[in-house]
Amino acid sequence: MDFTFTPDEERFRLELRQWLQDNLPRGWGAPGYEYPKTYEDWARVRRQWDRTLHAGGYAGLSWPREYGGRGATLIEQVIYFEEIARARAPEELNRGAKLLLGPTIIRHGTEAQKQRFLPRILSGDDIWCQGFSEPNAGSDLASISTRAVRDGDMLVVNGQKVWTSYATVADWIFMLVRTDPEAPKHQGITFLLADVRTPGITVRPIVQMTGSREFAETFFDNVRVPIANVLGAVNEGWPVTATALSHERGTLAFHRHAMIRVELDELIDVARRVRRGGQPVSEEPLIRQRLAQCASELDMLRWTLYRNLTRQIQGGPAGAEGSIVKLYWSELYQRITELALEILGPASQIAGGARAEEGGRWQFRFLKSRGDSIHSGTNQIQRNIIAERLLGLPR
Repeated sequence: MDFTFTPDEERFRLELRQWLQDNLPRGWGAPGYEYPKTYEDWARVRRQWDRTLHAGGYAGLSWPREYGGRGATLIEQVIYFEEIARARAPEELNRGAKLLLGPTIIRHGTEAQKQRFLPRILSGDDIWCQGFSEPNAGSDLASISTRAVRDGDMLVVNGQKVWTSYATVADWIFMLVRTDPEAPKHQGITFLLADVRTPGITVRPIVQMTGSREFAETFFDNVRVPIANVLGAVNEGWPVTATALSHERGTLAFHRHAMIRVELDELIDVARRVRRGGQPVSEEPLIRQRLAQCASELDMLRWTLYRNLTRQIQGGPAGAEGSIVKLYWSELYQRITELALEILGPASQIAGGARAEEGGRWQFRFLKSRGDSIHSGTNQIQRNIIAERLLGLPR
């Protein structure tokens, strides 16, 4: 593999880096900066950041130019995610719509749907949430039971979704509903777009152990959604879903890698500052060894990502190797956050208030990392995919 970038790619990186320096929220990332305290305040900052990215021409980077994107190459997308992480920029509130829904509408949507939804996704005027998971259908997505029955030019929806990220601040939801209960498991499913303000939709936030409320339960009680909001065709939503899910990992893993690298560097600084037994914790041989192991594993993740990227640039599919990446980074990050609490020692038990070490951010990251091995397909599912599709083992 050739790890050098072309002059145009280096120019893109430098332009983006300068733009981020000029446009990040004032004081963002600086020592002592007071980040938003509540989930609602975080959402407001992130929504404004979406609008800033749109004004700067960085929203929907990979979308075709005719739909408001920049038609970025895979390499430019990787550079974007690396630089966004390096700058510690706010996470995009509408990232799911930009990465999953937008490309799916571009491929499967009608011209009217493209004109109606795509510009408002990029501008941040419409925030979207994803209604896939249900109480009895998480990783087994085809087992959804939320029903939709046709009534003239409407679909009447009844059922429940769970773990609906950002539903409490979303304007729209893209979701799966079962429209033919007699059809085989992966058939009779419809991909539907619904306004969250439609009568009959109730959103109840789920308070996580971090204290955040970004997840929610979403209930549908005789909710009437126009047939015009079906993406693809009624009963033919599974291929549409496959398109959306194919975008869920992609180059986004480079952003995850870059973020973990930033946080590992922060942890190394913490280990140098925290003292135990009269010396910095970083001088303890076991701690040094474990930090080095994390750094080595992070480099291995990077080379794996570049190998997969090379395959895609050469025209090959992303393939099941994405399961290796997801499995690897999620468990590595959990090991890093566990190590962080060991480095903090007894102080790690104080997660809030003025006496919390490092503002309590490592405790928050530790708790939040528990979900990394669940979302986007549990790690048990990833192991099955690796075993069956890469190793050729029996089901």
